[in-house]
Amino acid sequence: MAGHKHEHSHRHDHDHDHHAHSHAHADACCGSHAHQALDAAMPVPPTRKLDGASEQAVFFIQKMDCPTEEKLIRERLSQMTGVGALEFNLIQRELTVQHQLPSIAPIVDTLTALDMLPAVKSDSLDAAAGGAAIDQAAAYRIPTRRWIMLGLAGLAALGSEVVAWTSGDDHSLPVIALALLGIALGGIGTLKKGWIALRNFSLNMNFLMSLAVIGAAAIGQWPEAAVVIVLFTLAEMIEALSLDRARNAIAGLMAMAPDLATVRGADGSWSVLPAREVALDAAVRVAPGERVPLDGVITAGTTSINQAPITGESIPVAKQVGDAVFAGTINEHGAFELRVTAVQGDSTLSRIVRSVQQAQGQRAPTQRFVDRFAQVYIPAVVAIAVLVAVLPPLLIGADFQPWLYKALVLLVIACPCALVISTPVTIVSGLAAAARHGILIKGGVYLEQGRKLRALALDKTGTITFGKPAVTDVAALDSGADQAALLRLAVSLAARSDHPVSRAIAAQQGAAALEVSDFEALAGRGVRGRIDGDLYHLGNHRLVHELGMCSPELEARLQTFEKQGKTTTLLCRGARPELLVAVADTVRPSSRAAVADLQQLGVNVVMLTGDNTHTAQAIAAQTGIADARGDQLPDDKLKAVEELGMRYGETGMVGDGINDAPALARAQIGFAMGAAGTDTALETADVALMDDDLRKIPDFIRLSRTAHRVLAQNIAVALGIKAVFMALALAGMSSLWMAVFADMGASLIVVFNGLRLVRAIPARNG
Repeated sequence: MAGHKHEHSHRHDHDHDHHAHSHAHADACCGSHAHQALDAAMPVPPTRKLDGASEQAVFFIQKMDCPTEEKLIRERLSQMTGVGALEFNLIQRELTVQHQLPSIAPIVDTLTALDMLPAVKSDSLDAAAGGAAIDQAAAYRIPTRRWIMLGLAGLAALGSEVVAWTSGDDHSLPVIALALLGIALGGIGTLKKGWIALRNFSLNMNFLMSLAVIGAAAIGQWPEAAVVIVLFTLAEMIEALSLDRARNAIAGLMAMAPDLATVRGADGSWSVLPAREVALDAAVRVAPGERVPLDGVITAGTTSINQAPITGESIPVAKQVGDAVFAGTINEHGAFELRVTAVQGDSTLSRIVRSVQQAQGQRAPTQRFVDRFAQVYIPAVVAIAVLVAVLPPLLIGADFQPWLYKALVLLVIACPCALVISTPVTIVSGLAAAARHGILIKGGVYLEQGRKLRALALDKTGTITFGKPAVTDVAALDSGADQAALLRLAVSLAARSDHPVSRAIAAQQGAAALEVSDFEALAGRGVRGRIDGDLYHLGNHRLVHELGMCSPELEARLQTFEKQGKTTTLLCRGARPELLVAVADTVRPSSRAAVADLQQLGVNVVMLTGDNTHTAQAIAAQTGIADARGDQLPDDKLKAVEELGMRYGETGMVGDGINDAPALARAQIGFAMGAAGTDTALETADVALMDDDLRKIPDFIRLSRTAHRVLAQNIAVALGIKAVFMALALAGMSSLWMAVFADMGASLIVVFNGLRLVRAIPARNG
């Protein structure tokens, strides 16, 4: 009998970036988008003790939604004594600072000096951190006033162009006045940020754009200077709107939980309260058609629940007294009452959202590549722009102004905004799509790595099978023995174990279990303990062999059951087997389809189980698995995963128990089955399948492959457009406003291409 099954919990030893420690970002990108100011009187952000003198502060940064701002913040804060790791989440505009400062006032002052509008972000892991409430939804919105100012700026810039074209004079007072008005209404924010970048010696897009506008004005291109700044600001604001879709893909998950709950008071009356105020163990009533407000256990009533928001299951699941229900799921039929098992902030849905948000901070391989590329690309283009402006006039006596203009166009082209922003948007969209279908991916590194899987090791019990076996045969090995008394002894030992086979035997109990002393679990083999002073073993075929109790007659009898796919368990007193109990597990209906799907994707599927080889082969025959290995102890599973990795390459492991932990840790990606409501699996798995449907693994692999294609497309589009306009600029066929327009277009193309992943997993019926 295999050892106990518990939640998936492991620590990885493979070379991944598991923590969200951000890396250096691109030097330039789009500038900050328009934002609404938060409360002017911002309290000092809270800190949370981590270990020793180390503290953590979490900020919401209104004007941080692009690598431009992140790089500027990183450069300044990393220079401060006492500041350690910095973690950035651009999509959510969050900054987490690990530090050893007596006060975080210097951090607040630095962020304020950079005009980032920092505000407290309460730490969800430490509610005592406090902090002012932040209306993030309002902060994300672009104020109507900004749109009006941009409209007026556009009219002024267009007026400047019209006057210059009709009069033939680019330097007349009306042209200059209208251009200055357009720059003031549409570009003061950009120029201010450009000045901040200059003071901090940061080569970012705001500085490059400010330089391009000032340069255009200096050579008398006033109308074009105004048009460029207006187009740049418009590009920022449109991009802000498109990025909201990626942000809303995550926010939409949390919105599935209702804000109100019907709660029973101390006097027995029912009242409607905010869900956030409902305490643990409170009694909550859910009417037909309502969403479940909080995680809980049903105490009265029966119903069917649509669990799609949590597990991705399309078919409602029958629920009765004692069954768990999750916040955000939909009560299809009968009314029921539940006892609250988790407050709003700790619900399964909340943990899913929190995990997806934290996963955004883990930088995917493509994102790290893009950032490194941008670090080289920007200085290279700037150097080319300087040479273009200087060399022709010096070497061949060319006119300075046309070449300076070409150099300014190259500076605008130097912005890698489309290249840099496409990666996080694509990754976030993929993470959100997976979460909506019951697949919780713990970082972009796993989303990208899934496409490389070439082998997958599957645990049997609770993974391929239901993990809820039932006793099919009970036989005393001595014809004169009291079978009922022996079964009671077996039940007493089995009741101390959580293994599915033990639970099936314990369910046969007809009388109270006997007292067991010196109980010990034997990993992968069974259990032992003393009852009334006698030592008993209750275990599988392997244990009987190890104890030297397996006679040829018993061996033949065991093999008869095992060839039928039944797991045999023997009760041994001293050195003699006395009772045989056969247990059969049933294969999940989805397992065969999942195995076939995986094989079609080119993934080699192997089954690893602690059960005997005959049982393994019987289950494998039902599911189409060619390679099934039985009698696998935890170390055997670990060695099997290592061998599969050497033979095939990238290998995943799917399991649900502590016996699988070493193999799960060794695999490149560890999948936890049935993680809904399981704290440990949600927190530690690389990929957590919220229900027990193996078909979600092929869905995950296909999503990974689609994400890779989208990332490759985005990089090709961004670099292709840059290359085309760089060639046009050097040939004198591109203008400043054309370069800005191309950059804006490329950014929108890659963002919306990345957002396609939100619907990359098709709905499955049944």
